Amino acid sequence: MQGNAAIRKTQDPPDLRRIAAEHGMNAAEFGEMCKILGRDPSACELGVFALMWSEHCSYKSSKVWLKKLPTEGPHVICGPGENAGVIDIGEGASGEKLAAVFKIESHNHPSFIEPYQGAATGVGGILRDVFTMGARPVANLNALRFGAVDHPKTRSLVAGVVAGIGGYGNCVGIPTVAGEVNFHKSYNGNNLVNAMTVGVARQDRIFYARATGVGNPVCYVGSKTGRDGIKGATMASAEFNDNAESQRPTVQVGDPFTEKLLLEACLELMATDAIVAIQDMGAAGLTSSAVEMAGKGGLGIELDLDNVPQRETGMNAYEMMISESQERMLLVLKPGSEEKARDIFRKWELDAVVIGKLTDTGRLVVRHKGGVEADIPLAPLVTRAPVYERPVEDTPKQQPLDPVRYPLPPGMDLGAALEKLVSCPDLCSKLWIIDQYDRHVGTNTVYTGGDASVVRLHGTHRGLAMKVDCTPRYCAADPHEGGKQAVAESWRNITAVGAKPLALTDNMNFGSPEKPRIMGQFAGCIMGIREACLALDYPVVSGNVSFYSETKGEAVQPTPVIGGVGVMEDVSKTARLTHATEGDRLYVIGATAGHIGQSLYLREIHGVEAGSPPPVDLQAERRHGDFVRGLVENGVVRACHDVSDGGLLVAVAELCMAAGCGVDLTASDDSPGFWFGEDQGRYILCLPAGARFPLAEKAKQAGIPVAEIGILGGGDICLGGRSLIPLARLRRSHGRTLPALMGE
Repeated sequence: MQGNAAIRKTQDPPDLRRIAAEHGMNAAEFGEMCKILGRDPSACELGVFALMWSEHCSYKSSKVWLKKLPTEGPHVICGPGENAGVIDIGEGASGEKLAAVFKIESHNHPSFIEPYQGAATGVGGILRDVFTMGARPVANLNALRFGAVDHPKTRSLVAGVVAGIGGYGNCVGIPTVAGEVNFHKSYNGNNLVNAMTVGVARQDRIFYARATGVGNPVCYVGSKTGRDGIKGATMASAEFNDNAESQRPTVQVGDPFTEKLLLEACLELMATDAIVAIQDMGAAGLTSSAVEMAGKGGLGIELDLDNVPQRETGMNAYEMMISESQERMLLVLKPGSEEKARDIFRKWELDAVVIGKLTDTGRLVVRHKGGVEADIPLAPLVTRAPVYERPVEDTPKQQPLDPVRYPLPPGMDLGAALEKLVSCPDLCSKLWIIDQYDRHVGTNTVYTGGDASVVRLHGTHRGLAMKVDCTPRYCAADPHEGGKQAVAESWRNITAVGAKPLALTDNMNFGSPEKPRIMGQFAGCIMGIREACLALDYPVVSGNVSFYSETKGEAVQPTPVIGGVGVMEDVSKTARLTHATEGDRLYVIGATAGHIGQSLYLREIHGVEAGSPPPVDLQAERRHGDFVRGLVENGVVRACHDVSDGGLLVAVAELCMAAGCGVDLTASDDSPGFWFGEDQGRYILCLPAGARFPLAEKAKQAGIPVAEIGILGGGDICLGGRSLIPLARLRRSHGRTLPALMGE
């Protein structure tokens, strides 16, 4: 084999096997690696194989299921397989064809070990995934899960994660426009930090990671390489034990100001014809970027690590190849473009150094200090990477609960129950968090704080709507139904502001795939997501799997986060909760059956987590959503809000708190099942007083349930003229929970 005689051996075979095990490589995988090489590996080669075959990089336990997801559609330009997904979003200000580029990724383990840097570098990594494809980021989103509010680590984790997200995103100058935050004891040992970025690019200027051109120079750009983040990908591919804190050195350290320089330098170079291929040095660092670019092009690549910019002394080849230092990119340039790249990056005070070239050998060859540290055939890193069809155990079905068996407790009325629900950690005001994020930098943010956020396409009246969604308690009770619901709620939230949902990205957060019960949850959620995506014409264009989110055998609730993106033709027609005003008539679209299984009412009022989650009728979702979107587009509806966590009364209360006025509800039913049940496919609509639009007639013609339920006005939440609770008191209770948790 080429180069074998020159390979440096720095470890004895017994040491290699021990190191392999520390990297998460089992005996069979180690044997397959040696078979591919025809010998024992060098330390550098072992690092390359261990990273590329890790769960985090290879998707070896999830690949067989991910292939079942629908990834094509009329708007899809690029589906899964690249740095981010790409969809057609129509014309820009000058008539140019535009694309939205977006993806969501996890930084769960790093954020538990070191909350600030873990969350900050999660934002930095997802930003690079988007702008490496030629898109200028226009919005960040996040989905956060923390443990019980009384757990001793929760306060410090919330503080560090939120500060890290805000600190990085604000400094780079990208608005953080939407997110979700939940608390549950299953996350006590593993908080979840999922970061999403949406960018906009010209369709004729999208860049990919497929390297071409034998002899083309390979250029390293960005920050210098250090020892931070070493073994980060393998750390993320294992569950925690009591020694989680000892893994702090595997967490990367970010610099948002350097990221901003890197973003601008890359986009400036992309405006020339210098770049053949480009890849972010994210998980697995230089290893993954080199292997993926050359592998996708069916070529080989040679690297000379003597030329890699380093900020620490004495780094060896193993360390440089697996370091996950931040704010770095690997480029393949057209011959003769090297000086152009150096000049641009020098202007932005960044390194740009040629460290290798493409070859026709199909091999990765790594040289350092005059010797060959690695000589690996590239194709087997992908084609012979392990793929596991792990055993699957179905989650036992739970039965629907009779709401009559769960009346309001003695001494508690609807108003008191509502107050307790809106002040619970999941439903309370998140202003303490939101106020740490710059939502309006860039001046294109149109609307935040509703069901979805809206960002204007610069220089136009058109915009993008976006939101992240998941209800883990539904997924734990019934993974298939929970997967469906996560997609349906994402679709519903984007619809509620008046946008057309086009595509989604997913972040699958689960426990150990080696446990059949966990794989059953994963498989069930995937099939539920698939069913909903097909029914709603809402394909998956990118995503991430984060297994091993568990500590000492205790897994998080299955959390398949859905990040959706849609298009609005006229952002001035956005349906905003703040547009609701006194005198507006309230209607509910969709049927209310009083389903309380897995509801927040059941959990927060009765202390019970039981029953089947609410069923999702995807055909009804489609009918209801298309109908509501038409009303918003035609200016019929002043405000719109989807009904989800907490049910109908919570949704009404949220609308009232946003609008600043009370309501008199006229529905005759005063049962908690009616007001707090979480039946799906429902929206609250506000029609102006005196509006002549025949809503009931139009809904009946479309086969859609509709009911008028009240009129906005006054200072209280009332039912049949009787005050349930003053709005001012409700807002105080809603707003004080999170500051109290954080000690303010």
